[in-house]
Amino acid sequence: MDTAGKLGSVHVRIAAQSAGVSVRTIWNWLAIARRSGRMEPVTRRSTVMVTDELWSRLSELGGNVAALHRELAAQTMNASGQEPAVPVPSLGTLQRAIRRQRQAGRVLDTVRPGRGRVTTEVYDRALAELALPGTVGETGQPVPPVAEIEPALPGHVESPLTVPLPRAGTRLYVPGAHVVTTRQSGEVTEALGHTVAARGIACVYGDAGQGKTVAVHQALGLLPRRVPVCVAQVAVKPALPQLRAALLTAFGLPATALTNRTDAADRALIDAFKSPGVLLIDDVQRIAAPELDYLRLLADAPATQMSLVLCGAGAERTLARAPALASRVLTWQHVPRLEPSQIPAVLRLFHPLWHTAADADLLHADETLARGNFRT
Repeated sequence: MDTAGKLGSVHVRIAAQSAGVSVRTIWNWLAIARRSGRMEPVTRRSTVMVTDELWSRLSELGGNVAALHRELAAQTMNASGQEPAVPVPSLGTLQRAIRRQRQAGRVLDTVRPGRGRVTTEVYDRALAELALPGTVGETGQPVPPVAEIEPALPGHVESPLTVPLPRAGTRLYVPGAHVVTTRQSGEVTEALGHTVAARGIACVYGDAGQGKTVAVHQALGLLPRRVPVCVAQVAVKPALPQLRAALLTAFGLPATALTNRTDAADRALIDAFKSPGVLLIDDVQRIAAPELDYLRLLADAPATQMSLVLCGAGAERTLARAPALASRVLTWQHVPRLEPSQIPAVLRLFHPLWHTAADADLLHADETLARGNFRT
């Protein structure tokens, strides 16, 4: 193809992806072949294999690939200080190998979800009072309705912070689509039920596009109407005044008037955290460690009764950089990909378009395109 003048950048990118190297490496190989006139394959090192031991060590390092590369270089260096017999892959090669593993669905267990798990015996009574129902099960069976708002007592006037906010539910972008309760979303509902009953902090994490936000909104929508749910919309890398304003807006407080009055804003937020309810912060990975420590100070107030739900892709790694807040997380809930056995039934319940599709076609589409990622 090079001799005929038909070799293009598209072919180079395909070759780089197939060989597991960069595009620049392929161009270098082509330049060597043109100069030497040699057309046989160039001998190269085998593709870097990320073993289970390396993956576990990377999890212990909090996903720090550079630290793992330094350890590999130190381990392979012999006592005389000479270069090792088996070369260590470069940092870029190791990063690309780990990136391919993560794109294939491998998850870094940087924070152990089993730590701080709540036993059901402790909160059975509280969960019974919550009476969390389902919505649409994988079997397609109807479910009980959500508890209605309790009537107000005569002469009782509620404060603005105790009035339940309207439940917007889960937004579906496809007309005719339905929210389907899967095993994964059911686990999120149970985990958030424990957290709300204990008035603690929950972290819901997983890769992008796997249904974390949908599962969290579905679980919070199943709470009794008397439990107020506030949602804080945070910007990318917000400074402390921006985070404070987002929290004030979530609680319905005058953010504009209190943003530049630090003491008054802090007192207003502490008072808001005294009321039982749920505060949801989605995309928590946008928040830096110093601002996360501000959330920890609010949650540590003696009279705090507000449950805090932190959700986002890589949320467990974000909280690992704020150990003071991570040590106070009650429930760590991972949202995995859909399993292949779930895909046909879930898609048929999700939208009528898939009712007549064969299982083999749905599984083939998932294997070639989605790989368990529902958003794809």
